[in-house]
Amino acid sequence: MLMPHPTLLRRLVDEYEALMTRTAPGERPDRHDPRVQDLAYTLCVSTGTREVGQALKTARHMLAASLDEPAACRAAAAAV
Repeated sequence: MLMPHPTLLRRLVDEYEALMTRTAPGERPDRHDPRVQDLAYTLCVSTGTREVGQALKTARHMLAASLDEPAACRAAAAAV
């Protein structure tokens, strides 16, 4: 499976979470908002999952793994 770039993945997660939390107190997030649906789809495709909750969990795992990766490995991967 191809791995999404950590910067792109972080942006997708952050935007999705921001849209899901921008509701007024007591209201439910609008999962039918076209941007929310686009982000959910892109997160699922990027992480190889089929459900947005699992996509977020997988994305967080990928992001954590990218922080643990040595700088030399990141530089080598970027050069390819």
